[in-house]
Amino acid sequence: MSVIPADVDTTRQPPMTIPLRHFVVALGFLAAAVGLRVAFAVGVAPGAARLAHVHLLLAGWVCVTIMGAMTQFVPVWSGVELYSRRLATTQLWVVSVGLAGLAGCFLLGAFAWLPVFGAVALLGFWTFAYNVARTLSRLDGSDVTERHFGLALGFLAVVTALGVLLAVDFTRPLFAGIGVGHASVRAAHVTLAVFGVVVTTVVGALYQLATMFTQTKLRGVDVWLRRFEEVGYPVGVVALAGGRLVSDPTLARVGGALVALSLFGVAAILARRLVESAVDWTPMLTRYAVAAVALAGWAVLTLPAWLADPLAGDRLFGAPGTGSLFRLGFVGFVVLGTLYHVVPFIVWIHRYSDRLGLEPVPMLDDLYDARLARLDFGLVVSGVAAVVARDLAGLSTGVETAGWTLVLAGVAAFAANLLRVIWLHSPQSLVGGAAASAGGADDGAD
Repeated sequence: MSVIPADVDTTRQPPMTIPLRHFVVALGFLAAAVGLRVAFAVGVAPGAARLAHVHLLLAGWVCVTIMGAMTQFVPVWSGVELYSRRLATTQLWVVSVGLAGLAGCFLLGAFAWLPVFGAVALLGFWTFAYNVARTLSRLDGSDVTERHFGLALGFLAVVTALGVLLAVDFTRPLFAGIGVGHASVRAAHVTLAVFGVVVTTVVGALYQLATMFTQTKLRGVDVWLRRFEEVGYPVGVVALAGGRLVSDPTLARVGGALVALSLFGVAAILARRLVESAVDWTPMLTRYAVAAVALAGWAVLTLPAWLADPLAGDRLFGAPGTGSLFRLGFVGFVVLGTLYHVVPFIVWIHRYSDRLGLEPVPMLDDLYDARLARLDFGLVVSGVAAVVARDLAGLSTGVETAGWTLVLAGVAAFAANLLRVIWLHSPQSLVGGAAASAGGADDGAD
């Protein structure tokens, strides 16, 4: 049975229309990213398909999901009103237009339009960052999750600015006169995007989610590992990105070591919380278990690789061949697992919480189809395992194609299950409530 936390202030959450629309749009980006990767594997994807895939997967699926989750849960966890609901509604559509345009430019080879759509995406992401930063600024103090979120917002502002500069440099050279090249700026951009924005957010959320939904607390070595990560990880990200930007292997080597060691500690914390879990396992926790194993494996492989050569082009995401292990095995499974709780939780709170004790109401586990959850888990695990095996062992391209096809089928089952929750229990959340989304705390007043 899923845990329904009793220590969160759901009265401060925005209308469910806002986060659920973010999650649905993000699922669309995920389907497009995986479908494009299948097309790339069979050799039919046009243009710069790999760049389009990476942006759709990380900026589209992961970051838009993060936008919806932060907009929903920063007010809930922190006990403060969202600064502006109107900005929270606007940010989604602006970011979506910008990212879809970027992907289209990569696929069609229309690089002259990259700065335009890059600027649109920047405007949307900065709107989100401003809104959440103003919300967090209302706190008297901050916990470990809120501090990670604040860092991630700062990284996001830098990453998107670098992205626009890179987009301009595609058609009008910008960097030649300042001693850095396009490749080094791109490496810094990727490092800050993946390890600065995405992973900082994911790790911060896990400190809250992994304890809340296992009904455990950090203890013993967990506390020491968290303290090391809180300092070592952001310093490592900045050093790794800075070293790659200025082509300084020593600086990048120190940063890479701090990043890998910090994330190994996070994997250990997550694994210990799962082992000590006081609740029955759910789709959320099974996916977190995969993420813990993937992250530990990535860290073990990456630490020596980054110590040897952190500037190599095939080591942007870690040791050679570990990119899919990290992006799909760790980040992907954390996001998939979290959505398996967050979407039913939001729907349940709005639809059934006020009926509890007055009439029979379903529990969270009753909202989604358990058979579909098992099916999508099996498909995605099998597909990711095939892709990772192909990357690490140099297997045939047929293995890669089969793997991505399995991932695509699993994503379809996953999306169908979550959309079924929304459609059966709260269909009005996607087609109605526009006024509510823009109303309430929407004027930015303190």
